[in-house]
Amino acid sequence: MQHLTRIKWFVLLVILQALVLNHVHFGRFATPLLYIYFILKFNSDTNTKSLILWGFSLGICIDILSNTPGLNAAATVFTAFCRPKLLHVLSTRDPDDKFEPGIRIMGLAAFSRYALAVIFLHSAALNIIDAFSFVNFNILILKILSDALMTLVCVLCIDSVRRER
Repeated sequence: MQHLTRIKWFVLLVILQALVLNHVHFGRFATPLLYIYFILKFNSDTNTKSLILWGFSLGICIDILSNTPGLNAAATVFTAFCRPKLLHVLSTRDPDDKFEPGIRIMGLAAFSRYALAVIFLHSAALNIIDAFSFVNFNILILKILSDALMTLVCVLCIDSVRRER
């Protein structure tokens, strides 16, 4: 992504998440965490420090607008830290290739595996930090899985539309 395009996506996803998607709950559980798409789409050669900085900025903006101090920032930083390793393990491309992860470049199956792993990790981190307890373990697992699946569907839809350009 170009720098100006990246900033536009950052602003769009923060506003969409904070003002719309945080208020959408399917079946009392599933909330799309679409802002993680921003971290998914960084080029494969982006260093971890840059990803963590972008992740923190993204998470803290969501936190400020959602009144959740540090919750999204912590989960997004953790996800940004793990993303390069997950991309390397789950990508079928040569590790030395420089590419922007997406359906068009990676194919639907490979991108879906990569996106699901990152999204699941983010959803788990966010919901575990939010719950801060394993008392209602079944509900926590249901929330993690439903958030991850709802987010994956949204991410695949957006990436499919974007690849048509």
